[in-house]
Amino acid sequence: MTVVLLYLFLVACGGNGGSNVSNDSDLNNDISDGNDVIDDGDNDSGTASSAYVADYSVATEAVLRAIPDSYIDSARSTLHIAYNHTSHGTHVSYGVFGLPDYKDGDERRFGVTRNSLPEADKLDFHDNEIGGAFQDLSQADANWMSWRHQVRNYLDDPANEAINVMLWSWCNIAGHSVADYLSSMQTLIDEYGPGGSRIGSGVGQTRTTPVTFIFMTGHANTGSNTGEGNPREQASLITDYCNTHHYFCIDYYSIDTHAMDGSYYEDAGDNGNSTSYGGNFYEDWQAAHSLGVDWYENRSTPGGVATYGAHNSQHITANRKAFAFWWVLARIVGYQ
Repeated sequence: MTVVLLYLFLVACGGNGGSNVSNDSDLNNDISDGNDVIDDGDNDSGTASSAYVADYSVATEAVLRAIPDSYIDSARSTLHIAYNHTSHGTHVSYGVFGLPDYKDGDERRFGVTRNSLPEADKLDFHDNEIGGAFQDLSQADANWMSWRHQVRNYLDDPANEAINVMLWSWCNIAGHSVADYLSSMQTLIDEYGPGGSRIGSGVGQTRTTPVTFIFMTGHANTGSNTGEGNPREQASLITDYCNTHHYFCIDYYSIDTHAMDGSYYEDAGDNGNSTSYGGNFYEDWQAAHSLGVDWYENRSTPGGVATYGAHNSQHITANRKAFAFWWVLARIVGYQ
């Protein structure tokens, strides 16, 4: 069984907070390719600007529809997702839950369950089922050692052996320690990624299913994206790391700051609002296009009520992040 763990955590934002990292011996700064599933350096995935980072160029319906069915089918039937979040994290989950109702054939192609026993031919999606002290990476910045232990406790539980995609996300990334995030993620990859020290049945090994960790950048902040410690610079640190080491990443910042025509608005926030644009580029695009043809309604659960992603007044943001999510899943199972 293909094995990947996606664990996305995003909650309503509190303060920006600084880092208070415990320098335990497991914080491994060695860089390895333990998270690699696809080992190619070519930029050949649709119109993506990176083979590993799902940025604005990936987050389009055209890119999603270009993925052969065989890869979508493989991802849907072999990947088991653990995804925890609140607030901005719903941009992915609500988008994923709404996509099956979009167009003919999508109910089968993008079928998904939420917090239930796996169903044949549907993506096994565990939404907000991870317990522990930290609900997102912004909170984890208070004590990265404890965060790593929280992740280990979940992965080492035999009840979670089938989970094979993990991704944590930020609330407000501004002011937090991306360096400590990257180091902590690398430690977990070295332990739980393919060939990791905890994978196997020997002494000290805690599960047989290896894990692929998916990185995330933070959402954009209206008028406050630039400068050290702010979303643009923080995103660059994360995406540079992922491109260098061939790790997958969903780039919230890029999607938040690029309109549907690819124009970049550096002052944009998490809802498509931009002074330099002169309004809200996502609201305007949605109003000029047709429901069921060009965009779809996001949903709170599979088949549930239509709803916007948190902090949004339009459906496009969550549509795009769902497209990016599925592209990453396809890449994990071999799409190039």
